[in-house]
Amino acid sequence: MDLFDFHHHKKNTAYGIYNIDFGTAPPESPYSIGIHPKDIAVDSVEQQFSWLESNITENCLAIGECGLDSIVQIPQKIQEQIFLRQVLISNEIKKPLIIHCVRKFYEVISFKKKATQAVIIHGFNKKERIAEDLLKNNFYLSFGKAVLYHLSLQEIVKKTPLDKIFLETDNECFNIEELYSKVSELKGISLEKLNEQILENLDTIKNG
Repeated sequence: MDLFDFHHHKKNTAYGIYNIDFGTAPPESPYSIGIHPKDIAVDSVEQQFSWLESNITENCLAIGECGLDSIVQIPQKIQEQIFLRQVLISNEIKKPLIIHCVRKFYEVISFKKKATQAVIIHGFNKKERIAEDLLKNNFYLSFGKAVLYHLSLQEIVKKTPLDKIFLETDNECFNIEELYSKVSELKGISLEKLNEQILENLDTIKNG
């Protein structure tokens, strides 16, 4: 069974959403494209947006990774400006947003009000309270490898509605079937049913 990998960095993996590296050309397979906070070049922002907008093809499934990161050196105000522009691009082309967020979840929640498309937090691995607040604000949560060994995260997965879940490998090297198996166990459903639900979720975010 082919299992959908919501967010990955492996160029030759066709079944999932490949996050293309900044400055590169898009592949023939489904991909996401965005300006990650760590890649923001303050002196050449317009060129960065030119790259982004000129590489949105029919295979583009989402805008991202984009978002806010408290660790990178780019000033918060500039990060917010770049993030907002990508939210508006997402609205305009009717593609969902894949969010990278480090210690800025409540700021990201405030930006959600400006988004007309689905918004997905990738690689969610934070506290239950944050998960609850994100879900209340209609975010989707994409979970990765940490679910295999973090008991607190497993509890969050149990409580997250099936219609708000995605699963991903991100840049980790492991078989995504392990993750699907663990989540199907946590949710008390078959692997087939979980896969079916995630594909339904994908259809939902693609259709606005």
